[in-house]
Amino acid sequence: MYRRSTGRIVEVSKDLKFVKMKLAISYKNRNYVNSIFGGSMFSAVDPIWMVQLINILGDDYVVWDKSAEISFKRPAKENLYAEFKFSDKELEEIKKQVKQENEMELARTTRLTNKDKSIIYCEIKKRLYIADKTFFKNKRKRA
Repeated sequence: MYRRSTGRIVEVSKDLKFVKMKLAISYKNRNYVNSIFGGSMFSAVDPIWMVQLINILGDDYVVWDKSAEISFKRPAKENLYAEFKFSDKELEEIKKQVKQENEMELARTTRLTNKDKSIIYCEIKKRLYIADKTFFKNKRKRA
């Protein structure tokens, strides 16, 4: 499904804490006014935070997208880029909070920019749900 977004992952660190994606403008994602279709912008960014965390945190955690908000800043008529980063400190804080509270929400903002990051075309705010897997399974049984 990600392939149809027209986004492409161009760089991934071995520890998955850094991902860079490119959304090239093409006939596959141009809208009526020849700028990149907003749905392509969103879908190119949508799965990355969740997939990163699922793989970084491992099998003892549940990670789900909870909500998203997109703000278009200007029409995109050039290739777009975005970066997704987690620091060791952030990851330790996530683990600590989940250990204390069993679940949490995490807010992340992604900016789609030109190559040198001087122009922001779109900003996507996402909320992710993160929980201890055993807690989550028991919570679902109760619901």
